[in-house]
Amino acid sequence: MGDRQPHLNGAYYGPSIPPPSKSYHRPGRGGGGCCCNPFSCCCSCIANCICTCICQILITILVIVGIIVFIGWLIFRPNTVKFYASDASLTQFNLTNNTLHFNLAMNLTIRNPNKRIGIYYDKIEARAFYQGQRFSSVDLQPFYQGKKSTNYLNAQFRGQNIVLLGNKEMSNYNDDRTSGMYDIDVKLYMRIRLKFWFVKSTKVKPKIDCDLKIPLSSNGTTSGAYESKRCDFDWR
Repeated sequence: MGDRQPHLNGAYYGPSIPPPSKSYHRPGRGGGGCCCNPFSCCCSCIANCICTCICQILITILVIVGIIVFIGWLIFRPNTVKFYASDASLTQFNLTNNTLHFNLAMNLTIRNPNKRIGIYYDKIEARAFYQGQRFSSVDLQPFYQGKKSTNYLNAQFRGQNIVLLGNKEMSNYNDDRTSGMYDIDVKLYMRIRLKFWFVKSTKVKPKIDCDLKIPLSSNGTTSGAYESKRCDFDWR
């Protein structure tokens, strides 16, 4: 065998690997920091800051408004106005050929128990119902009710109107005619404003429901005695 080459005496590891090339990075063209790109990262940071500030301002405003409302409630503590159908008289209530002839008068007592709140009654409409059918309505005089005061109203329903009753309602009418006591529902639809010192609220529309049982008075005789009734107050 011929002479061996010296480089074949040891193990062979293949061709030599060249050293890694060095990369150079210019500052400001990538890497860490939010402002790597003025059109992406910087804009995103500014938008986040603006959103955070707006949220903090809104939360602060809501907290302040809530505190003011709570303090106002503690100061005024409004109580519900009380409505009473203190008296009522029914001198005519005849149903003939689907035509109801009626003569109803009632007195209302309105009590404002609040020490610091006055009430403007800008509109008051009284509606009379029988067996779910409205047979008359009248407008009452607007007025202002002062603090811790009592006012009185009178509503009169007189005339005739067409009232269509079903079999069940007609049976109820016959029972009322026999007993001489009529179940009549009077509702008040109102527009009012509350006055706190010199500040007036916006208009609200409560509904007052007076479910009454009224005796018929005819020819000097009465079927029974009327009992005063407190009406239901409903904020709509």
